[in-house]
Amino acid sequence: MSIRNTPISRRALLGSAPLIAAAPALATVAPAAPHPRLIHGAREAFARHSARITARDVVAIADYSLHSATPRFFLFAPDSGQVTALRVAHGRGSDPAHTGYLQRFSALPGSAASSEGAYLTGDAYVGQHGRSRRLIGLDPENRTAMERAIVIHGAWYCEPDVLKKTGKLGRSEGCFAFSGVDVAHVLERLGPGHLLYSGRP
Repeated sequence: MSIRNTPISRRALLGSAPLIAAAPALATVAPAAPHPRLIHGAREAFARHSARITARDVVAIADYSLHSATPRFFLFAPDSGQVTALRVAHGRGSDPAHTGYLQRFSALPGSAASSEGAYLTGDAYVGQHGRSRRLIGLDPENRTAMERAIVIHGAWYCEPDVLKKTGKLGRSEGCFAFSGVDVAHVLERLGPGHLLYSGRP
């Protein structure tokens, strides 16, 4: 499992404390936290959508400024200060040349791109990718998430052998796709009612 655990304070994520700067990202080493602007964005989204966020033990942030080989999906446990970093794929429409870097966001149906903004985690289900979880777009930038079936799921193109062979993950249709081991961890930690914030500073 591509995990790095590191502490972060509840105030730094949801309060008014100074934001934590990200460490320089190496090809396979996770920074200590997402970019400070994304922490700020997640904090604002948490306040903006607080009435709909019923599960507050974990907050997720996807920092799409990082390469897909780098663990860039961060699970924060505010009470303990624990941070878990995992690798996540982005949409092929966001990276047409398959560079490993997200180039653009889009919420247009058929774009196969990743969307930015705040999501609410929904119900779990078993689909073509096995155990998955629906996502509800809360912002104008990702309002079509349900229509586009943007979900959390596992994918073969996120497995370690693909990363080892190509130096990057494969691309999704805009979903948050993980390796089989990592998606099990995400699905366990992110039940219904959690905030997932996606962006690129």
